[in-house]
Amino acid sequence: MMPDVGRFQCGVAALIYHPPTQTYLLLQRARKLEYGYGQWECVTGRVNQGESFETALHREVLEEIGVRVQVDFIIGTTRFYRGDPTPDNELLGVKYACTIDDRDAITISEEHSAIRWLTASQVSELLPADHWLTRTIERAELMRNALPPALIEHFRATGFETD
Repeated sequence: MMPDVGRFQCGVAALIYHPPTQTYLLLQRARKLEYGYGQWECVTGRVNQGESFETALHREVLEEIGVRVQVDFIIGTTRFYRGDPTPDNELLGVKYACTIDDRDAITISEEHSAIRWLTASQVSELLPADHWLTRTIERAELMRNALPPALIEHFRATGFETD
């Protein structure tokens, strides 16, 4: 019999890129949030019971910034704790690279207190090299430059759900 080790949650991250300016959207977590006040992040959120990762991604983007995005590719996965490192605070997530045509259409929710549009090099100046968002943007830059445009268009048209 296996010991009870708790449950983990699933989450998504939408790293939003604006091609005309080659900038990424960073959001500063608001004081009202129970975890990570003042930290810079991209759109993030939990996957609700019965929801797919992509459905959660689109819901979180709409809730947090009020727009729709194109999903270009999966950057990678993550595992971390929201707060104390206990089994009930463990979160497994999928990070998506997304694009937006009109960055002025964004309206932030009360989950965030500020936004910044920054290039990858500006993010590296703002955040420490070992910050998860710095590493995520570095990987997204590499993948965006390496993936064939036809493959990104395929992902945009078909998504990533295989079931």
